[in-house]
Amino acid sequence: MKLIIGLGNPGEKYKNNRHNVGQMVIEKLQSISHNKNILLKKSGSFMNDSGDFVKSILTKSKLETSNLYIIHDDLDITLGSYKIQFGKGPKIHNGINDIQEKLGTSDFWYVRVGVDNRDPNNRIPGEQYVLEDFTNEERDILDKVIDEICKKLVIL
Repeated sequence: MKLIIGLGNPGEKYKNNRHNVGQMVIEKLQSISHNKNILLKKSGSFMNDSGDFVKSILTKSKLETSNLYIIHDDLDITLGSYKIQFGKGPKIHNGINDIQEKLGTSDFWYVRVGVDNRDPNNRIPGEQYVLEDFTNEERDILDKVIDEICKKLVIL
């Protein structure tokens, strides 16, 4: 059994933000996967307070962290790319930091979805950038990446 949680912020205001890419992946997975061995959840809290939610779901499911996959935005990775890694997350991500703190470990799967498409000559701060919506062009790129991620997660 796998527990796959997509991080993001609740509410319509944030639905298309870069920070909500984890929840976008979960929505796609819910539409294509009928695997009874995969438990899919969207975080039920704001990004930076994700730890309690993740810990609660993990405890209720009685799964080990080795079966936990956290899908999140990552500014260390360019838009159009992703990484699935065990025990290795981004350099800076407050939602991930909160999860690691609440679980007392970093030993889980990180599904790191690249969202960085900033102009190198005019880089706006990351904390501002992730709360902006994807452009239509970025969304076209992202949709292809989401499809790839979903295929990988279903077969892992």
